[in-house]
Amino acid sequence: MEAPRVPERTVLFQRERSGLTYRVPALLPVPPAPTLLAFAEQRLSPDDAHAHRLVQRSGTLAGGSVRWGAAHVLGTAALEEHRSMNPCPVHDARTATIFLFFIAVRGRTPEATQIATGRNAARLCCVTSRDAGRSWDAARDLTEEAVGSAEQDWATFAVGPGHGIQLRSGRLLVPAYAYRVDRRECFGKICRTSPHAFTFYSDDHGRTWHRGGLVPNLRSGECQLAAVDGQQAGSILYCNARSPLGRRVQALSADEGASFLPGELVPALAETARGCQGSILGFPAPLSGRPRGEGWSAGARNHPESPRLCPGVQQPSEEGTADTQGDQGLGRMEGWKDSPEEPGPEPGLSETRDAWAPSLPGPPATLSQSPTWLLYSHPAGRRARLHMGIHLSQSPLDPYSWTEPWVIYEGPSGYSDLASIGPTLKGALTFACLYESGARVSYEEISFCMFSLAEVLQNVPGPAPPSRRGKPRERCRPSRWALWPDPFVCP
Repeated sequence: MEAPRVPERTVLFQRERSGLTYRVPALLPVPPAPTLLAFAEQRLSPDDAHAHRLVQRSGTLAGGSVRWGAAHVLGTAALEEHRSMNPCPVHDARTATIFLFFIAVRGRTPEATQIATGRNAARLCCVTSRDAGRSWDAARDLTEEAVGSAEQDWATFAVGPGHGIQLRSGRLLVPAYAYRVDRRECFGKICRTSPHAFTFYSDDHGRTWHRGGLVPNLRSGECQLAAVDGQQAGSILYCNARSPLGRRVQALSADEGASFLPGELVPALAETARGCQGSILGFPAPLSGRPRGEGWSAGARNHPESPRLCPGVQQPSEEGTADTQGDQGLGRMEGWKDSPEEPGPEPGLSETRDAWAPSLPGPPATLSQSPTWLLYSHPAGRRARLHMGIHLSQSPLDPYSWTEPWVIYEGPSGYSDLASIGPTLKGALTFACLYESGARVSYEEISFCMFSLAEVLQNVPGPAPPSRRGKPRERCRPSRWALWPDPFVCP
């Protein structure tokens, strides 16, 4: 059998001898060319607490390749005495405006300190551009407007990282997560916090911003979003989030991100150690299926029982438990500080956990091949951030539909961001991935590559093997593994 192709890559940001390090990539295509905007954090060292400013490179697609301009620091994307982190761009196609969201964190206050004390040090900020990223307005501090009174109940929060999206309605959505303080006083200290994904959104082209409701149950952090055509159920917002539970968490919204139904684990998408950021990209399914031989189709149902979009069963196998070997850290998640040090295991995460398969209003959506397909990028390694992989789902509402990864980079790799850059001159739908990479560690450089849908279909190995064991049971009860109030699951 022919070996999978590895896309040619271009290094856009590289660690410098002075110690300057580039991390946390974000990628945004801006029509009509398209212009490609690549963003990253510039850090004084790999440590989160040494993040400094955001940087940008602009590229122009020409003849099947991208010509990149020089890197420059985004001077306006900053607050005084704060460090800028988590670039998260979103493009308003109706006004041709780019909103670059980020968090500004006071001094060098680590996320772990904010979680331990329950005192938030992050501000929600954005800068805007109306000339495809050539210039940027002054930073807006949106914390009071968009976070408001919720800040009193959050130990900290962040956006993205990676791209936001715009829905057909015009709503702009920025993925985010917060550490909610579930119990504040325990002998004078914060007793318990839990991370939950959510969105910031705007219905007036970015003039005002609001926060949506948190994913209510499973621990979910750094996330990205995609709009999925659910056929009979209508348009559904899909959220895929990092988690310390050994598998990714997905959650669905029937009201365009204003609230989320309870999340569920995705058996086919294993996390790396205690988690790593990943990217999600939705795109229209091709009109014709793909010939694969032997009747195989990406996303084919290949497990004993079919999950339902009504309260049902998700029972992870033993393989779904969290890894006990750390990697380079876990970004902005509780006890998951991104740094060169190797973290130890997190207590209490070796248990299997049930999740609730949410129900949507109206008739249940079919779980057969969807009009919307999803790509997902994430390191393929289980115990270390290794081998950047691309997964495909032809049935996004089915958590069992994901393929095994097509590895596009062999070696250390970490955070990533996917983008669709439209059809090439030959008419092939083309995607791009901006991802952390290196020879020894994942934060040595940030690389860019392109590949077509045809290449994805030719190279993904096939559906992930079934991982669910046993038969479903119908009665629902509170989970004995609950980490916050009143989650209900079907065991």
